Amino acid sequence: MTAGNTFGLRNIFNHQLISMTFISNFSDSRFVLTGFPGIEVDYLWIFIPFSSIYAMVFLGNCMVLHVIQTELSLHEPMFYFLAMLAFTDLCMGLSTVHTVLGTLLGLIKEITLDSCIAQSYFIHGLSFMESSVLLAMALDRYIAICNPLHYSSILNNDKIMKIGMAILGRSSLLIPPVIIRLKFLNYCRPHILSHSFCLHQDLIRMACSDVHFSSIYGLFLVISNLLLDAALILISYIMILHTVLGIASPEERIKSLQTCVSHICAVLVFYVPIIGLTMVHRFGKHLSPLVHVLMGNIYILFPPLMNPIIYSIKTQQIRRRIQKIFYLKGT
Repeated sequence: MTAGNTFGLRNIFNHQLISMTFISNFSDSRFVLTGFPGIEVDYLWIFIPFSSIYAMVFLGNCMVLHVIQTELSLHEPMFYFLAMLAFTDLCMGLSTVHTVLGTLLGLIKEITLDSCIAQSYFIHGLSFMESSVLLAMALDRYIAICNPLHYSSILNNDKIMKIGMAILGRSSLLIPPVIIRLKFLNYCRPHILSHSFCLHQDLIRMACSDVHFSSIYGLFLVISNLLLDAALILISYIMILHTVLGIASPEERIKSLQTCVSHICAVLVFYVPIIGLTMVHRFGKHLSPLVHVLMGNIYILFPPLMNPIIYSIKTQQIRRRIQKIFYLKGT
């Protein structure tokens, strides 16, 4: 073997060794979780309301699921979709509780790249799933009001199963290309997250690699999921309103619209925090980091907290069943 060949082989070996070390370095990166900047001394006091909120999220959504499962009169399309919503909210709480509360207690200060990527997958996937479920619920209200005679035949159990599978596939299979890409980026900027949980846009912000694909594909996901769903929900309610205004009896109009109140509240509870968080990330760079953290936690916790409350108050069947569970008499 000549000296030139030996030198060439040595270069190849060194290049491979450097590449393996480089991949290992950024694959094993750790990221600092951000709690509430500036008020670290009060974390124990902040932990109390946050742990209470998470307890309410878990108990509220489990209660809704239990009521729908055990009450045969609730085995209808509207409540099947509500069960999907409660399950999604429950999973959202489970995906963030360990880092949020762990950060406040001082038990968790950092998170590995792999754990961060996994958490961001579940957070974004569950957000898309909730958006899809809200769209399915809008479809349910549209058919119930605009085509009531064929409601049971259109939304039978087989159709609901297919809709559920489509929601699951849409929310879980479209995200991996942009999430997997995070594994192979070089994170050379300070590894400090904006929240006590991981979001895709946070990791992209710290990357020095080419992120054009991630940015473009991420925008495509937002448009094809959140914006499209919001537009279709709006269109469905325009058509519902048109049908309701054609009803002669004022009492029937009010009765028809009242069946939509819970869903409208759930839509607002979901989309308003998303819009707020997007505006803060896009235009609020001059704002205090505390504002970013607060908006992030509202985005994560507000819908799972409020949805069980909304449907327990506004849906008579669920309210009565919960009152029976706690041995209370309805008013």
